[in-house]
Amino acid sequence: MNREELERLTKPELIEMLLGLQRPDKTSRTSSKPPSTDRKAKRESSRPGGAKFGHKGHARDLESAPDDHEYHRPAHCRHCGLPFSEDAPGSVLGEYDEIDLPEVQPIVKRHRRMQCRCAQCGKTSAAPLPSAAQGTPFGPRIHALALYLKTNQLFSYKRLQGVFGDLFGLKLSQGALMNMFKRSAPAFAARRDDALAALRRADVVACDETGARIEGCNAYQWVFCSSDAVVHAADFRRAAQLVRDTMAGHKPEVWISDRYTGQQGHGQRHQTCLAHLDRKARFVAEHGTDLIGMRFQFWFARAFALARDISTLAVSTVKTRKRGLIRDLDAILKTTTTCTLARDLIGQIRRARDQLLTFCDFAGKVDATNNVSERALRPSVIQRKVTNGYRAKWAADAEAALRSTVDTARLSGRNPFSTILGAVSA
Repeated sequence: MNREELERLTKPELIEMLLGLQRPDKTSRTSSKPPSTDRKAKRESSRPGGAKFGHKGHARDLESAPDDHEYHRPAHCRHCGLPFSEDAPGSVLGEYDEIDLPEVQPIVKRHRRMQCRCAQCGKTSAAPLPSAAQGTPFGPRIHALALYLKTNQLFSYKRLQGVFGDLFGLKLSQGALMNMFKRSAPAFAARRDDALAALRRADVVACDETGARIEGCNAYQWVFCSSDAVVHAADFRRAAQLVRDTMAGHKPEVWISDRYTGQQGHGQRHQTCLAHLDRKARFVAEHGTDLIGMRFQFWFARAFALARDISTLAVSTVKTRKRGLIRDLDAILKTTTTCTLARDLIGQIRRARDQLLTFCDFAGKVDATNNVSERALRPSVIQRKVTNGYRAKWAADAEAALRSTVDTARLSGRNPFSTILGAVSA
């Protein structure tokens, strides 16, 4: 902005711009920004690396069923020099494991279609066309490994080519990898539909969204979490209509989310994520001009303690502590302040007042935070930074279906790779 543009600004606009410049930068401790965006502390003021004094060491446990044994016997007596025979009795002094991976190479099976001439009529008959000639030459384990590395380990197409070439000596084009994902998409779409059906029966649903890039445009990656299912969705919309389309009229007993307007009104009751508001309170406590931020910090600490212990407390104790939290919250909200940051925070918490302690009425069933959704979205955030998004909408939908399948299976303790292999082998 040059001098002429500044001179055209009104006095209130100049004041607002100056106040904005004076506001400190937000960090991961005081906002929803990821820790990777924080400025790193100076090395001189940090603690040295390595094990700290008094740290108890740990060693890897021995394998219960080793594949081979090798015995190391002394060649001769170290006292008198007499050699030991090969079958001399001895006792085990120590056991140690040596672990390595075998060289992995693709197994290539050549299918030869034969035809035979009949000795009676002289005509030839051909064998049916084998399945290897009708589809892809790559088997289900190669499909599963490519999908696992792409979605769970967040590899790009180029890095996938390098892994298959460097580790297995298998040359794959990016087109071949893309065809694997396209070919497998219907299997995961069917399993996503099953997870979606379970989500639409859930009593408690947590939801969140993050930015994404699809076909060079800004889009959003959504996630819906319940105790029985996790459903991902990629869409260009961030509106509440997407939530309504996903839930198909089902209104769970409790909806958990942040304060975004599009997340409101989808449950009979609402639990606002306390972690989001706590980070804002920390920001106000560090940069505000009064004690409002610190008072909210102490209040959130008590709420988190109640949420942590609620499953072990008596119902009467929970009600008593909830009443105390409500009483103290109302006292803070009635406080007058001249600090702009504190006034904004009071306004946000006042609007969310009836959604802060919903978890108290559903002991052990409703979380006080929306961390479960944020953890489910973290791979999508990393994928966006690694690959800069999706080239086509079908790829975003296919990966959302795969993540839904894997995350839902993980709720039952199933291994991600086994889940992917089972889907592509079916």
